[in-house]
Order: sequence, then structure tokens, then C-alpha cells
Amino acid sequence: MTNKQIEKKLNKTLKKLEDIEFALNESSIVAITEKKGIINYVNKKFCDISKYKEEELIGQDHKIVNAGYHSKAFFKQMWQTIGSGNVWKGEIKNKAKDGSFYWVDTTIVPFLDGHGKPYQYVSIRNDITKKKAMEEEIKQMAYYDSLTELPNRNFLNKHLQTVIGNKKPAAIMFLDLDRFKVINDTMGHIAGDLLLKQTAVRLKEILPSSAFISRTGGDEFVVILEDIRSENDAAKIAEHIITSLEAPFLINEETFFISTSIGISLYEPHHLTTESLPVEKVIESEIRKADIAMYYAKELGGGTYQLNTPLLNEKVSRKMTLETQLNRALQNDEFTLHYQPQFDLHTDSITGVEALLRWHHPQFGLISPNEFIPILEETGLIVSVGRWVIETACTQMKQWQKEGVPIQHAAVNVSAKQFKNVHFAKEVIQILRKVELNPACLELEITESMIQNVKETKIILQALKDFGVRTSIDDFGTGYSSLSYLQHLPIDCLKIDKSFIYEMSKGEEIMVKTIINMGKSLQFNIVAEGIENEEQLSLLQQYGCHYGQGYFYSKPLAPEQLKTFLEENRIPALQTLND
Repeated sequence: MTNKQIEKKLNKTLKKLEDIEFALNESSIVAITEKKGIINYVNKKFCDISKYKEEELIGQDHKIVNAGYHSKAFFKQMWQTIGSGNVWKGEIKNKAKDGSFYWVDTTIVPFLDGHGKPYQYVSIRNDITKKKAMEEEIKQMAYYDSLTELPNRNFLNKHLQTVIGNKKPAAIMFLDLDRFKVINDTMGHIAGDLLLKQTAVRLKEILPSSAFISRTGGDEFVVILEDIRSENDAAKIAEHIITSLEAPFLINEETFFISTSIGISLYEPHHLTTESLPVEKVIESEIRKADIAMYYAKELGGGTYQLNTPLLNEKVSRKMTLETQLNRALQNDEFTLHYQPQFDLHTDSITGVEALLRWHHPQFGLISPNEFIPILEETGLIVSVGRWVIETACTQMKQWQKEGVPIQHAAVNVSAKQFKNVHFAKEVIQILRKVELNPACLELEITESMIQNVKETKIILQALKDFGVRTSIDDFGTGYSSLSYLQHLPIDCLKIDKSFIYEMSKGEEIMVKTIINMGKSLQFNIVAEGIENEEQLSLLQQYGCHYGQGYFYSKPLAPEQLKTFLEENRIPALQTLND
């Protein structure tokens, strides 16, 4: 190769390197340090995000932007990795000159000398501050109560899993404020919310720092006290809580007096807990025991506590009776479906219905779904009953089409056990073929908690979508959903949980607005559940929610009742869905 050819090749290589450097500086935050970590180069983006001038950074080490967030072990592991000549990748929280914090997705590449030892490091970073803020906001909403800032039910379950996993004895106390509804209804939701906030503050003040205090909904709180074995110790703490909460509350210059009813379950670990019973079952059982005891405390007039005893659990006998008779309910034709209409919030046109299971017990009459559906779940009967629900809803849709009833689709709730069945998608397709119903007329609703294995979930949902079946995430916002997996799942719709719609009437709109904006950005249809008044409807319309259902429009109706409802109210059909 001639000198001219060598020079030409060298110039070409230099130009290529210059182009790479230009692209890197334009797209990323770049810094170069010598082997001891002293900065000898930063690009403009590094200066912009750190708010330091170049001359302020050159000659310094990265401690100048250390936020004090990460542990010494974190940085020790990082230096061990790059010091051994390996590339390190991770997320780092830094501190800018003005005291503000920012997050960067970081890749550190060591440059090695002829002996394979690093002589300098190139750090390539990307600003992920907004992403981390959004993740933190979603986590906060998922694990903490927005009103009291106490842990919520999700966090409570996680904490109890840890307690049970560590085989620690604990007192589980279920607190319910007496006559809170009266205060809420007569003095207004604002006063009620302030009372709940002050209750949370007082509980934190009077209980030991080791106590886990959560708000599980409404005026209900659950307290977990570890290493409590004796009934006397638990009773003393319960009496202290009751006495403390009887002291007056000052709200908006008015004095309020409340009392509380407390149910106590003493959890004592034993080998059967982890070997024979799933942790989830143990958690459910212990909270249920405390809950039953609390209701007995209320029956005694409130303002007292009650320990769970075998006698109190006689209520379970009804549950066992229902469980036995549920085994025959399907073959005895005791189940029916009611349908709650769904409407386009901007045109008042009907778009579809949600199919809801009802049980007409021959002895007890109409049984609440809240009572028998958990039993179906526990016994596994939900699989066969769930299959019946899907086929019945599809058959009804076909019948309505023949009659010219203007309903475009029926939404059916799917249980976790149904969804986990490897033949689930195949069974749904078989039902649609059997009924000869257009797959687009069926929408299947799953909950966030069912999406544990994203890969498997995607396979099932994709099989359904390929056949034309619509799917939605039900009760959205009550679990921890990551944007990273939601955007990759073939979901058509997000259904906002009715608890958040209810909170809107009390000025708590942020969760609903966040879900609507997030869902619309991912091209999902948004359905609001539990619309009960015009104020809620107006806010949802203002936020751009697509569809809704609730008692403001109609309660769930039997098929013929629904047909009459549509005819009497002359409700038009929606011509096209905003898919």
C-alpha cells in the first residue's frame, strides 16, 4: 500500500470518527475521565443538564454531581466492573449545580492500554428524569393512599407476605370508624377527608414506629404489629387506639368526636403456613378474621374491640353452605346474566354492555356477587361458570342482533384461573364459532393483577386479537401497571376503576386524568366505571374519556329489561367505534 493510499485511508477513518463523535455529542451526554476518575472532557449536553460550566467540571471527579442517593456499595460495584475492563450500565441519580436532581441512563466504557488495563473511561448518558418521575408517580399511586399517604391494600399485602415469610407472630387489627358515613354525609366530603387525614396522623403518633399502618379504603384502616403473641398485649394496644381516637378532632374550626371499632386476629406462624397453604390464602384468612371480629365489635355498639374466636367464625358456616350449593347451581340453572349498558360519553349513544353474573338461590334468594364470586374463585368453579358466562353472553348478543337491538358488543369479566388455562383462547374461539357470532362483538376484561407473566399474557391476548376478539384491562389503576409492558400488549381498552370515579366528586381527579392521558397516548379506548352523577360525567367528558357506565345511566338489567330500556329511552346506536 502506497503512502498516498495510507493517507487516504487514514483521512477516511478520521472523518468516520469525527462523524461518530458529532452524532454522539448531539444525541447523548458525554464525559471522559482518566483512570482515577478525573474529568478531562465534557460535551455541551453534560454542561446543560448539570448546569456547570466546562471549566468548572474539568479537573474534578464525578463527586461534583453526586446526589448522595446511591450507596457506597453501588459505586464500589461500578468501579470494580469498569476497573476490570468491563462495560457498566445502570441508572444514576445526580445533583446539578442549582441543587436540582436528575436521572441518567448511563453506560461507562473503559478504554484499555496495551496491557489490558483501563487508562480512561467514556461515559455515555441519556436523561431519563421524566421517565423516573412518571414511574415514581405510578408507584406512589399503586402502593400509597393518595388522601392519607398511608400504605394502601397493595402495600399491606406485600408487607404481610414479608411477615409471614419471616415466620413472625403478629397482631392484625382491622379498624373501622364508627358513624363516619353520618359525618361524611352531613358535613360533606371535604370534612370527611380531613377527618381521615387527622386519624392517620394520630395513629402514627400513638403507635410504635415499627407498626405498619395502612388505609384499605373508605374509613377502614389495618394495623400490623409484629411480635405480639398474647391477647392481653393486643387488647392493651387496641384500648389505647380507641381512647386516643375518642379525643376531639378540630376540623375547620369545628369539633368532631368519633369512635372506632377494632377487630383483632392473632397470627401465629406454624409449618403448615408455608408448606400446605399459599401465602395469599393465609393473608386473606387473617384479614378476614380481623374483619369478622370488627363487625362483631360494631354490633356491640362500636367504640370497642373484639378478638377473633372460633365462635365468631360461625358466620363461615353460611359460606360453606353456599360453597356446597354452588356446585349444583350451574346444572340447576340458578345463574342468570344482567347487562349494564355502556355509552359514548360525548353522543349518549349505546356502544355495548357489560355482562354481570347473578345467582338466584332457591332458599336465600338473590345472593350478592361479592359473596359468591370469591367462593367460585376459591373452589375453581369459576372456570366452568366463567365458560358458561361467555357462551351465554355471546348467545344473547346473537339474539339481540336478530331482533335488531342496537348493541355492538358484550364485555365479559375473565377470572385469573380462567385466563391461566392453557386452552382459554381456544375455548373462546370455539364458543364464538358455535354461536356464529362476529368476534368483534365480544370483549374480554382482565385485571392488572393477572398480568404477571407478560410473555404468556401477550401470547394469549394476541391469539384472541388475531381472531378479532377485543380485550380490556378492568379496574385499571388499582394495581401496579408498567408502561413498558402495557404498550406492548394487544389491549384495546382501559377501564378506570369506579373507586377513582367516586373520588373525583371529592376533588381527587389527578388519578383519573393521569389514566386517561396515559391510555390515550397508548391509543387505548377509555371506559369509566361507576358514573353516578352529572358532575362525574361532566368531568370525564372534559378530560376526554371515551365511554362510560354506571347507575347514572342504568343499573344492570335482565335482557328483556334492557331491550325495554333502550326502546323507552330511544337510545341510538353508535355507528362506529373509535378503535
